[in-house]
Amino acid sequence: MEAPPGGTAAQEAEDEPLLLAELKPGRPQQYDWKASCETWSVAFSPDGTWFAWSQGHCIVKLIPWPLEEAELSCKASERKNRGVKADVKGGGGAKEKTLECGQIVWGLAFSSWPPYGDKEQDGLPAPGRSCLILATGLNDGQIKVWEVQTGRLLFSLSGHLDVVRDLSFAPNGSLILVSASRDKTLRIWDLSRDGKQVQVLSGHTQWVYCCSISPDCSMLCSAAGEKSAFLWSMCSYTLIRKLEGHQSSVVSCDFSPDSALLVTASYDTCVIMWDPYTGEQLRTLRHVPLPPALDYGSDIHASSLRSVCFSPEGLYLATVADDRLLRIWDLELRTPVAFAPMTNGLCCVYFPHGGFIATGTRDGHVQFWSAPKVLSSLKHLCRKALRTFLTTYQVLALPIPKKMKEFLTYRTF
Repeated sequence: MEAPPGGTAAQEAEDEPLLLAELKPGRPQQYDWKASCETWSVAFSPDGTWFAWSQGHCIVKLIPWPLEEAELSCKASERKNRGVKADVKGGGGAKEKTLECGQIVWGLAFSSWPPYGDKEQDGLPAPGRSCLILATGLNDGQIKVWEVQTGRLLFSLSGHLDVVRDLSFAPNGSLILVSASRDKTLRIWDLSRDGKQVQVLSGHTQWVYCCSISPDCSMLCSAAGEKSAFLWSMCSYTLIRKLEGHQSSVVSCDFSPDSALLVTASYDTCVIMWDPYTGEQLRTLRHVPLPPALDYGSDIHASSLRSVCFSPEGLYLATVADDRLLRIWDLELRTPVAFAPMTNGLCCVYFPHGGFIATGTRDGHVQFWSAPKVLSSLKHLCRKALRTFLTTYQVLALPIPKKMKEFLTYRTF
């Protein structure tokens, strides 16, 4: 198959995402079932071996990945939860775990814990042993950090005065954690220093919904109930610029795998793709009503965005909107290449190695969808490798032809 100009050779764009599995919580006996059942956040661990599911009612499920073949092959699998650990096993033989957080869970973030030191410290992972950790953002402003393999609570971080809506770990393993809260601040925590709060970032005038650290750990983007997103330096913890272009509240943001692009999603029904180094708007993706033949619902009133995320190779986006659709976008074509009907969607995330998308809903369900298989062109792989360590300004300073600069800075695909 000949590769398209933008850099993908193998994909099944016409294939709609297939629902591979749907996990539903059973009814916890100690809670009112009708309240607090939302799945506000889902997350895969960076190595793809665990999946975290905020299933409502103060509970997080830690599920080893991949799911059993029997679960992935059936359209929906239901698990009962009565506040005890389940014995479901993933492909690697690890067992599913239940974390009782004591408060509604809004944000989730995984990180690896490096094998620090040679002296044992109370409450921390054993010295010389690496492990996975999961941070949970809670309704009362606390952040609880857990060891994934054991389900043991490592830290309880206090400082926020309202709901911790989102969390993001620095991808470099430094154990720097950023939290976003309804108290209109972001806070920086250093888990390598016993969870010390090292900075408070102020400036938002509305609830902060989302925070995302760039893969190269140089930038932080935050989205609040405002028409602009804020871009911060992760070195100085100062504001770099405000990204202005949306007409309504910005609610979600994500960086591309090479840190060269940033996308923001808004209630104005648009996703804007930015160059974070220059602040330039590169593309606007508008969520427009579907033609009647493709309309999955009769009473769709709005296409307000809820969540956006990049695919692992950086050429596609997934979005969840209030029009009850999961969309997969091709950034070169600037249009959706696949749709899937989903009700009450709140969040979405790609599997780190591609091929799957997980979505969470207001009903407390999590759904796993197939995603287009992508084989990146050599051109795109070279661009991605270069942009991992070159800023836009450094690319523009190179003694190379203009067309090559445009390609390397994503002005063309």
